[in-house]
Amino acid sequence: MPNVVTAALVQATWTGDTESMLAKHEEHAREAARRGAKVIGFQEVFNAPYFCQVQDAEHYRWAEAVPDGPTVRRMRDLARETGMVVVAPVFEVEQSGHYYNTAAVIDADGTYLGKYRKHHIPQVKGFWEKFYFRPGNLGWPVFDTAVGRVGVYICYDRHFPEGWRQLGLNGAQLVYNPSATHRGLSAYLWQLEQPAAAVANEYFVAAINRVGVEEYGDNDFYGTSYFVDPRGRFVGDTASDSKEELVVRDLDFDLIDEVRQQWAFYRDRRPDAYEGLVLP
Repeated sequence: MPNVVTAALVQATWTGDTESMLAKHEEHAREAARRGAKVIGFQEVFNAPYFCQVQDAEHYRWAEAVPDGPTVRRMRDLARETGMVVVAPVFEVEQSGHYYNTAAVIDADGTYLGKYRKHHIPQVKGFWEKFYFRPGNLGWPVFDTAVGRVGVYICYDRHFPEGWRQLGLNGAQLVYNPSATHRGLSAYLWQLEQPAAAVANEYFVAAINRVGVEEYGDNDFYGTSYFVDPRGRFVGDTASDSKEELVVRDLDFDLIDEVRQQWAFYRDRRPDAYEGLVLP
């Protein structure tokens, strides 16, 4: 029997408050479950606006603990209710002064499996993230879930090939890349980098982007979220560039072994020759 995993992602517009944002994502998740999905991922800091368009200490109010904060507890209940693995990106506070751009990974029975913290933190106009976040310090975890081995790489991380490769070396079959990126900055890279990463590392990628203009700036988040397979092909169509959308696709995980046997990129790596890659 084919090893097919039905996977989902959500690109959402900001509602104006956390409670309605959570409720909206819960309804999308329930619909995804009705359509057979077994894993779902949400966009970067999905329960909040993309407040990093400005530098203002008032936005520390969006931060909460992981896994003991209210959003992750609620997502654990959602995973248990729907029987889906849930990837939930939030603004994490670890302790006073220690804040991270984080994604919690929750198994289909509601078990909290762990978290990924964004490694690469931008500091450019419209993306003032160093004002809020410390660089991630938990490595490149890949989580054994009910659907297989799932990893996370967050937004700006996608421009750095080293983390994609480490997730592959750690056994990822599917990597969620929750993002918040707008038309004027690097839109032409959106359908280039993640497919290239899927090919180079021979796994599936779920690329998620916000959609719409929010209250804290003029960034125009352009959606077009998608799944891409290990051959770099889109799985179905990309999502709308202007509207909220739930995307559900069937991913044939048997393709991972097929591609790795055919292209053999992992066999032909030369880590003995790569010392220069880690020099400052």
